[in-house]
Amino acid sequence: MAERETLASRLGFILLSAGCAIGLGNVWRFPYITGQYGGAVFVLIYLIFLIIIGLPVMVMEFSIGRASGKNIADALRILEPKGTKWHCYGPVAIAGNYLLMMFYTAITGWLIYYFLSTLAGRTVGFDAEASAVFFSSLKGSTATGIAFMAASVIIGFMICLGGLQKGVEKASKAMMLCLFAIMIVLVINSCLLPGAKEGLAFYLVPDFRKAADAGLSEVVFAAMSQAFFTLSIGMGGMAIFGSYTSKAQSLTGEAVRVIALDTSVALMAGLIIFPACFTYGVQPDAGPDLLFITLPSIFSKLPGGRIWGALFFLFMGFAAMTTLIAVFENIIAYWMDSHGWTRKKAVLINMFAIMMLAIPCILGYTVLSDFHPLGPGSQILDLEDFLISSTIMPLGSLIFTVFCAHRCGWGWDGFIAEADTGKGLKFPPWLRIYVKWVLPFIIGVIFIKGYWDIFSKIL
Repeated sequence: MAERETLASRLGFILLSAGCAIGLGNVWRFPYITGQYGGAVFVLIYLIFLIIIGLPVMVMEFSIGRASGKNIADALRILEPKGTKWHCYGPVAIAGNYLLMMFYTAITGWLIYYFLSTLAGRTVGFDAEASAVFFSSLKGSTATGIAFMAASVIIGFMICLGGLQKGVEKASKAMMLCLFAIMIVLVINSCLLPGAKEGLAFYLVPDFRKAADAGLSEVVFAAMSQAFFTLSIGMGGMAIFGSYTSKAQSLTGEAVRVIALDTSVALMAGLIIFPACFTYGVQPDAGPDLLFITLPSIFSKLPGGRIWGALFFLFMGFAAMTTLIAVFENIIAYWMDSHGWTRKKAVLINMFAIMMLAIPCILGYTVLSDFHPLGPGSQILDLEDFLISSTIMPLGSLIFTVFCAHRCGWGWDGFIAEADTGKGLKFPPWLRIYVKWVLPFIIGVIFIKGYWDIFSKIL
């Protein structure tokens, strides 16, 4: 059997892990949910939960991967006590990666379409109504949706075909560096707009009265959920990159760096969007339509808006594509590690499999538009997103937490020994009680609340 690949550098590990975490949750969901729940107060609460929920779970997932040197399906089997069944979650986690790609590739295809359309000047002069029609026409075209979804899948898998170092690591480094460069340019431009002062005040100055109007408990839970879901934890993505890295650095320090990059992208997205919203009198809580309807109409009004809009959707495309590449690599590693496939075989078979699996999401806006799985107005994408965001991610994070903190699993000693191996920040030992009892309770609340919210709407 060929020797297992490893990453060429520490920077590659950090950027690849950050690329997996950085995605639409940062630059789509974060700004509109911040607007919905009162701005800066939400941001402060979000940052707190990012540290107390996201950080420990990420360290655990990294540790499971590095200690085992395998993908999540094999990692749990290797580390679990003899006679236990922790490994049963492995195939569920891998299935979650496929499920995520069933709608994420479609959205990535939309972003590619918007980038090319904006660059070509097709959105010039759009008001909100014209922008809404343009987006509806995209969703309503099965052929266009499938074509651009397929393009995103082919690009991602062809990068993975180049290998871990020369393909995945090299491309992720380039995309992440371009992403940050484009964001900095867009932030500077937005902060020079006439309404930037009001937008920045809304975003950065806490207003507890607005939070109270939104409902403080709702703000807290929204911040907790966003902190949890933005890092792509619970599906084994971080475990696979942990398995590719060396033991030279402690994993808590590496997780802090990954989360810092992830958070900086989310915060910069707000610096781009809120000044523009206040300059042109657009509600900052416009919801998911903010990305595909509201922002194109804003860019059409900006001096040089065609270029700024193209840059924005290029940056969005990079953010989405880094997640695609990371998840594709996790899927490929599973088939290579667990079934002995070559990289080429795993790439080609999964490339066509994911194209087929993503088609129902696209059809949900055309021939299957009358199918509302989660109640009136919902689409197949909403069901797929719910199964990932409210089921597999919290379930996986709960399993990893119990697995690492309790003797019935890998146990605290095994986890700490791996997490603290290498130079750098160590995992605080005084957090043991918190990780063992409080963190599983918080994750359990998120899990139950997600189901309560969706079924209370349906029923």
